[in-house]
Amino acid sequence: MERTLELSADDLRAERPGSATEDVHFPEALARFVIEAHTAPGAVVLDPFAGYGTTLVVSEQLGRQPVGVELLADRVALIRQRVRPETRVIQGDARQLDDFGVGAVDLCLTSPPYMSAIEHPQNPLTAYSSLDGHYPTYLEELVKVFLAVDRCLRPGGVLVINAANIWTGGVVTPLAWDLTHGLQQHLTFCGETYLRWDRPPEFTSGDYCLTFRSTTS
Repeated sequence: MERTLELSADDLRAERPGSATEDVHFPEALARFVIEAHTAPGAVVLDPFAGYGTTLVVSEQLGRQPVGVELLADRVALIRQRVRPETRVIQGDARQLDDFGVGAVDLCLTSPPYMSAIEHPQNPLTAYSSLDGHYPTYLEELVKVFLAVDRCLRPGGVLVINAANIWTGGVVTPLAWDLTHGLQQHLTFCGETYLRWDRPPEFTSGDYCLTFRSTTS
């Protein structure tokens, strides 16, 4: 993929679904860029942290077959309003991905819920609903989720993760690089695309798409 992608904060805000209470992690332009770069029409595209459904909506627009997993019932309901009735949207915990019978996929494009290494007792993987947040455990569990994704990938399939490095009280948590370090012990890291926002989110020190392939592909 390209090494840099220009993104608009206004586009991100404009694309917030009507009942959403916060911005999605990435705009449709990013989803379109990744999906067109790595798949052909008819390909299956998975998002295990589906959020408000951006990956699924753009996949449908481009003639791909989306599959989404989302923990929160209200977001699942919102996604189902945005996609075709036949599109598979699973309410569940991405940490149980192996149990959902997702099937073979060509691309996984996702952005997991973020966590900083300090001042963050809320657990992102419970939708911030519990206070058992622990950054090393969070990273370990994300790696396990993406290894489950790898088990779904067809030969030649690609995993693309949108992840940022995060400012907290003047300290940067290198989330993107910590996640890359954890995954490249199991997958082939193919490089990063820097997301150059016209107005970067204040909490990020750098925003990226990280691309991986299975070591067995």
